[in-house]
Amino acid sequence: MSEAPTQLGKVLVIFGVVLLGTGLLLVFGSRISFLALGKLPGDISYKGRNVWFYFPIVTCLILSGLLTLILWLSSYLGRK
Repeated sequence: MSEAPTQLGKVLVIFGVVLLGTGLLLVFGSRISFLALGKLPGDISYKGRNVWFYFPIVTCLILSGLLTLILWLSSYLGRK
């Protein structure tokens, strides 16, 4: 028996937990005042008469950094 399916299963579980955590942060993050996800300084918001444009660039950068750190740690701990 090879260990490839077992390793793949572990990676998928870790990825699922990370996605779940990220989703919960996005859903409930605006209710937690110290996180203020989606309302950070630097997030781009434009409201015209018939157009509303919103791009949370700073929020995306912070979440990207956190996800990179989490995935790096899981990779680092998985090698040991």
